[in-house]
Amino acid sequence: MPEDSMPRSPAADNALHPYARLMPDTVLDALAGIGLYGDGRLMALSSYENRVYQVQLEDPVQGHRVVVVKFYRPGRWSEAQILEEHAFSADLQAAEVPAVGPLTLQGRTLHQHDGFAFSVSPRRGGRQPELDDGEVLEWTGRFLARLHQVGAQRPFQVRPALNLHTFGRAAVDGLLQGRVLPADAEGPWRQACEQVLARIAAHPLVLPDGRFDGQQIELIRLHGDCHPGNILWTPTEVEGGGPHFVDLDDARTGPAVQDLWMLLSGDRAQQNRQLGSLIDGYEQVCEFDRRQLSLIEPLRTLRLIHYSAWLASRWDDPTFPINFPWFGSSDYWHGQTHLLHDQLEALDADPLVA
Repeated sequence: MPEDSMPRSPAADNALHPYARLMPDTVLDALAGIGLYGDGRLMALSSYENRVYQVQLEDPVQGHRVVVVKFYRPGRWSEAQILEEHAFSADLQAAEVPAVGPLTLQGRTLHQHDGFAFSVSPRRGGRQPELDDGEVLEWTGRFLARLHQVGAQRPFQVRPALNLHTFGRAAVDGLLQGRVLPADAEGPWRQACEQVLARIAAHPLVLPDGRFDGQQIELIRLHGDCHPGNILWTPTEVEGGGPHFVDLDDARTGPAVQDLWMLLSGDRAQQNRQLGSLIDGYEQVCEFDRRQLSLIEPLRTLRLIHYSAWLASRWDDPTFPINFPWFGSSDYWHGQTHLLHDQLEALDADPLVA
């Protein structure tokens, strides 16, 4: 990041960021406030956007002695938006879709303590799925189809949609206005962004205002961030085994293919095979609109831009400079420009097929 926009050191920011107040005692006090008492064993789990802890309880709650407590990032979502996420997870659980959601405690799923909103969920074990296995991909596709069937039952009212504006134009404008890019990298990166955004805007499934055309394709409640790290796989020989979806924190409205493409990797031939297995499983449950396959590269491009904007917007959190020390350097931004040029070619290529 340029010197005049570079934040102070992580140590200095630590005293300013809201999460600086979130100490182990705060976590245990928050739980005690809703009648749950930890036995002193508390472990921070990997999470950048929120703060998440695994806590051992003295007495089990609803059959769970170990719970996961999530403290939502202050200012990111409104209470109404968080509750819509919780309602979505409740809809999934009611339909027996294996998604991990918050427990209802004292009649609520969302609680407040010392300026933090938090929820408590059961701990779910598992590992990332082996996505080079066609059978695993088919199984995952079936469960994604079930998730989407529930997602299509009713819309989000207050959570945002995924579209060209929210993930593209707003991200670019925020980065440029924040003077985040080094002088030698800004021009080429800006030009590359304008090229890819113009190409996406010309897509037949994108409306002039940047929204996906809901008259041509169905827009539904999505997981929104369905990468392999948000799927926990448990042994299939155990009852209830297979994939379990976690972390609906990025749930939003969009096309179903958003929850499929992040599970693809490798070269084009490998991605076509993986996509074929996913959709084979998906269509064992419901039909998949193959017109959406043409949105994979636009969605991949938007996520690339949005990711940089997300890092910049979180730079005052001391966790980010420590874990992403390369962000903001000239090398980083020139690398992003190169990736955007690659995506420009991908946007012009034929869509992946299944």
